[in-house]
Amino acid sequence: MEQARVEFSNLLGQATPADLRRRSDGTRWTNRELLFHMLFGYLIVRTLMPLVHAFGRRPASWSRRFAAALNAGQRPFHLINYLGSYGGGHALQTSTMVRLMDRTIRSLQRKLVAERDENLALIMHFPTAWDPYFHDTMTVFEVYRYGTQHFDHHRKQLTFPHPSARS
Repeated sequence: MEQARVEFSNLLGQATPADLRRRSDGTRWTNRELLFHMLFGYLIVRTLMPLVHAFGRRPASWSRRFAAALNAGQRPFHLINYLGSYGGGHALQTSTMVRLMDRTIRSLQRKLVAERDENLALIMHFPTAWDPYFHDTMTVFEVYRYGTQHFDHHRKQLTFPHPSARS
């Protein structure tokens, strides 16, 4: 998470306006919109944590039904996901995105360090139709890891050089 936090700050700190307007590779978003979407992945993790802890303490059938209901709503989810990242990428200044990423990841890091081992092993069913990194069941630990998997996946779709490649 820390590496992603630093890289996100560097990417936005060194990106030119032209870099941010350029289309990303393999998505319908611009680089700016995709960067917001990468931030959004960590915001999702922060939001999911109370759910995973709660469902992890209930019978598996509860989260299985919840995941099935979410899978049934995948079309509206994908539209909201697209439009939310489009809008968020334009509504927030890049400096605001960096501050939000910093706060979100630092909060997740504090919570992860404080987690008890038995909590990290709690399991919940997930809507696999929503994201390729969602598995049928995921532990609390795997959900913490999801944000960085999501970040790394989308980092490869940005169409401007890594900050250290700039002269």
